[in-house]
Amino acid sequence: MPDTATTPKALAAPLTLPGGQTLPNRLAKSALSEQLGDRRNAPTEDLTRLYRRWSAGGSGLLVTGNVMIDRRQLGEPRNVVVEDDRDLAALTSWADAARSGGGVAWAQINHPGRQALWLAGSARPVAPSAVAPRIPGYVTPRALTGAEVEELIARYARTAAVLATAGFTGIQLHGAHGYLISQFLSPLANVRDDAWGGDAERRRRFVVEVVRAVRAAVPSGVAVAIKLNSADFQRGGFDEDESMAVLEALAAEDLDLIEISGGTYEQPTMMDGDKRPSTIAREAYFLEYAERLRERVPHVPLMVTGGFRTAEAMERAVASGACDVVGLGRPLAVAPDAPARLLDGRITSVDAGEKRIGVAKLDSAVDLYWHTRQLRHMGAGRDPRPGESAWLAAAGLIVENGWGAMRRRRGG
Repeated sequence: MPDTATTPKALAAPLTLPGGQTLPNRLAKSALSEQLGDRRNAPTEDLTRLYRRWSAGGSGLLVTGNVMIDRRQLGEPRNVVVEDDRDLAALTSWADAARSGGGVAWAQINHPGRQALWLAGSARPVAPSAVAPRIPGYVTPRALTGAEVEELIARYARTAAVLATAGFTGIQLHGAHGYLISQFLSPLANVRDDAWGGDAERRRRFVVEVVRAVRAAVPSGVAVAIKLNSADFQRGGFDEDESMAVLEALAAEDLDLIEISGGTYEQPTMMDGDKRPSTIAREAYFLEYAERLRERVPHVPLMVTGGFRTAEAMERAVASGACDVVGLGRPLAVAPDAPARLLDGRITSVDAGEKRIGVAKLDSAVDLYWHTRQLRHMGAGRDPRPGESAWLAAAGLIVENGWGAMRRRRGG
């Protein structure tokens, strides 16, 4: 029997969002890039099976990973792409499965910008400016024209509308980790001097217009949220002061939830973590930023993802008001029912199952590919394999993607 004295109470409490939608508890599956689309980038039965399992696992909120808005620009070869309603039946099955356990299911929509992987069949990447990311294997993008920027805003809205029709009850914009929205915000990636760049206010115009377009495209009651960096952690880049100013502006656009992350694939703090003693003691990488943001954006619920491992730290973060929702990513690739077991006291901590081969430059890629393998196991109807060798993942990564894949890979 669970120990009721240690059963988390704040985590188990429902949360009603500004738009009226209610999360049944405060634990969320944050976005992971599942890469379980088919060769046409349509949802598959494997994706439906995976989300039905996650939905049965007790998360109050499930956020999908990386639904792309343009099939010419992919982050990974098997991303799901939604440009129109051609795959509406499969999308509806996916949404139904994600809601089947009683939680709320949101779709994360994204455009990779200069992080488009041309090996995945993408056209030449496009971005705010012709500035290449400092990531091996990536090319210099082509700068978007003003007309193309407007067309991309319309694509975000169209994708959101189709996903809402399919039954997803919320849309999360991926504005973190160096993807397109993040690129528009970064003074390093956006060196334009027009209506879409040149100073902080013009750099944030793109994300503001995307939020407005998405809000207008989805029915009343469908949540609109954003995942945004606290900072890029690069000298001269998008910093905490500018991040807070952006979120203050977005809070006026009827946002339902802000998820806080940080870093890019050039400086991957979201994966490697903040090593300061204060952060280690509280577990979560971005909790101190959330506390400061709360003072400036008091009426929009905050979700913090990254680093949480014990029920005690999760409970303390929510009970103190530092955040409203705790996001869990890689731990749910290993234990999909961890939220239910945390909430009823059967377990008091989670394990992300970090896997290393002891080669610093390769370990991050191997670890993320190992977790991708666990998602594939569940998508095929099998259990995760926590004991699976990191070396097996390393071999699979090379066989599937070639030696060029031995670099930092992506999450959600």
